Amino acid sequence: MKIVSIIGARPQFVKAAVFNHAVDRTTGVKEVVIHTGQHFDANMSQLFFDQLGMREPRYNLGIHSMEHEEMVAKMCSAIEEILANEKPDWVVVFGDTDSTLAGALAAKECSIRLCHIEAGLRSFNEAMREEYNRKETDCISDLLCCPTELAVMNLTNEGIPNERILVTGDIMKDAALHYRTSAKPPQETLPEVFHLCTLHRAENTDDPDILRQLMTALEHISSTIPVVMPLHPRTRQALAAQGFPFGQTSIRFIEPVGYLEMLYLLQHCRLVLTDSGGLQKEAYFAHKYCLTLREETEWTELLTHGYNHLVGHVTTDIVDIAEKMAIMPPLFTDELYGDGHAAEKIVEALKRC
Repeated sequence: MKIVSIIGARPQFVKAAVFNHAVDRTTGVKEVVIHTGQHFDANMSQLFFDQLGMREPRYNLGIHSMEHEEMVAKMCSAIEEILANEKPDWVVVFGDTDSTLAGALAAKECSIRLCHIEAGLRSFNEAMREEYNRKETDCISDLLCCPTELAVMNLTNEGIPNERILVTGDIMKDAALHYRTSAKPPQETLPEVFHLCTLHRAENTDDPDILRQLMTALEHISSTIPVVMPLHPRTRQALAAQGFPFGQTSIRFIEPVGYLEMLYLLQHCRLVLTDSGGLQKEAYFAHKYCLTLREETEWTELLTHGYNHLVGHVTTDIVDIAEKMAIMPPLFTDELYGDGHAAEKIVEALKRC
């Protein structure tokens, strides 16, 4: 059996690495990796390949820095040509990026069976590009691998037949368990006690007023407990455009980090503040409370169990909840995302089908 896996963005590299390892442990399965090039900066791409021991892409399309529709169209066309030559039994896509949708559309155009890993997630915010990508991908997938029962319920409510749905647990839990002992500190010196923050979503960085409120909150929080912030290129550019005083802030900006450094930061921080989807779960895996700097999340289980709080972008709300959560005892007793063997279950399901 031959699988073509399609990746393009930083969160997908970690998932793909775990999937690569599961494929290598399974007899009779071969995998070819296509990298769309969506994330191309060395710290956002190559660093992950170097650290995680993942399969080097056979193809790198180098497609990035375009409007969504144009980028998906170019990716889809290039992927179709590769699929016509490779003739795989399955195409596997991960998550909810433009690379995900492009790979899914190309698979269907070539009449190749499609597997979506991390299927069924819903934020119910139709304005989010990720919501559109994941819903369109789920609609045309032949095998939908769900991290939770709630994801299954979302698909069932949308009329997806049960025979196309498989509960596997979360592949990111596989990664957290597999790599946690390999965590290593970033090059920069860290405070002994700190909060961890990541900020990169366009709805936060591209609105000057929202970005200003978020940074004001982080400045206030950092005056008591330092906030360490790996600085995404988009966020750096947006802050520079606003004339942010990088040399006069209490926030500890560091360069973007690889997955192993991020694991270290999660293990040693007191609290996580983020607008990332994946980091909300990774905070939970590290037994750290999380404040999500958004109005909604796909990972509603974390909200229900009190491990995560949606705080939006209002300065006072963020500061107040951060102060309360920073002193909460770490009571993490639930197992929300499976047993850490999601990748193995997915590969076996593909082989059976």
